[in-house]
Amino acid sequence: MRKIAIYGKGGIGKSTTTQNTVAGLVEAGKNVKVVGCDPKADSTRLLLGGLAQKTVLDTLREEGEDVELEDIVKVGYGGVRCVESGGPEPGVGCAGRGIITSINMLEQLGAWDEKFQLDYTFYDVLGDVVCGGFAMPIREGKAEEIYIVVSGEMMAMYAANNICKGIKKYAQAGGVRLGGLICNSRKVDNESAMIEELAKRLGTQMIHFVPRDNMVQRAEINRKTVIDYEPNHPQADEYRALAKAIDENELFVIPEPLEIEELEKLLIDFGIAS
Repeated sequence: MRKIAIYGKGGIGKSTTTQNTVAGLVEAGKNVKVVGCDPKADSTRLLLGGLAQKTVLDTLREEGEDVELEDIVKVGYGGVRCVESGGPEPGVGCAGRGIITSINMLEQLGAWDEKFQLDYTFYDVLGDVVCGGFAMPIREGKAEEIYIVVSGEMMAMYAANNICKGIKKYAQAGGVRLGGLICNSRKVDNESAMIEELAKRLGTQMIHFVPRDNMVQRAEINRKTVIDYEPNHPQADEYRALAKAIDENELFVIPEPLEIEELEKLLIDFGIAS
């Protein structure tokens, strides 16, 4: 089973990209589990047709330790097994610790038993690597492949570079590696070339450029992935191509993060290019 974590700046489109990519893998016959690691609990909504899934932490709070696997795992589009870690009540506790609690609970309940014949587990992780809880999928070997969703915007690139620092730190002691950058386009000037260059300097690849298209929003309004909502649309083919690229990927590296001055110069050089 391949264990993948999707990281990136908050609001960059990680959850949307993850769910649409998973739909592409499922369509290709893969057996997938998605573990949402975000207190908003929106990592599986499109795969479940908009169902507000009860989170692991909510279940623990309401039912105590007497929890069954079927209480926290729901089956969605194409048989995808969906879990939402959830988070603490607003203003109370640490969301990162919620991730730790949830993943430990899933392991205790046998969520990854061989009987499920999983090809992939995807962890959709909130924001940047800013605390131990959010770094858990990297730190404790839960995820072995990292893909970073990025755009040509400065803060998205800054976050991607920061995440690479986290990957490099934990790669020294374990098997975690960077599989590539996914450019979720914001229609920034020279965006594809800029992210290609960023990937090159990090020592990795831009594994796919996802163009911006309102079909993604239309599908979300209808609580579906693009592949489920409008399978013949060109945007559906983009997610199929991304899924195929990840499935066939063999380039896994320990990244070399940039200094902030180098990152800013890259942005300026490409931002002012004609």
